[in-house]
Amino acid sequence: MLYPLLLSLHLFAAVIFIGTVFFEVLFLEHIRKQLPAKLMLLLEQAIGQRARQLMPWVLLVLFGAGVGMVWLRYVPLLETPLRSSFGTLLLVKIMLAASVLGHFLVAMLWFRNGQMNSGRVKFIHHSVFVHLLLILLLAKAMFYLTW
Repeated sequence: MLYPLLLSLHLFAAVIFIGTVFFEVLFLEHIRKQLPAKLMLLLEQAIGQRARQLMPWVLLVLFGAGVGMVWLRYVPLLETPLRSSFGTLLLVKIMLAASVLGHFLVAMLWFRNGQMNSGRVKFIHHSVFVHLLLILLLAKAMFYLTW
């Protein structure tokens, strides 16, 4: 009964996190060209402040549930991940997720130290966007690709 709960929490947190990143990359960056700079700055500050309040909790649920799911079901598979396509793809997915977490932690450090600038924001958003696309593809591929 615990695994379905963890899976549900993981999926809901993933929807929030992925939706936020997709919104920032696919919408917000293009809206910038249509709004006055001062208004865009206020909008970005408000969204950024809310994201910094909410995303640590979303990531805690996302990664906590993910670790719990691995612990309950996939530890034996990850002991020899190259023996199966599922294990290999799961390992790659976990590595990408760890990289996303690393991006998030570096971004939080840069914000805290006042080192975050627009170039770094754009780089992190685009890099996380690509990571998330790959994670989404792997999440499905794990159940359909075999070799």
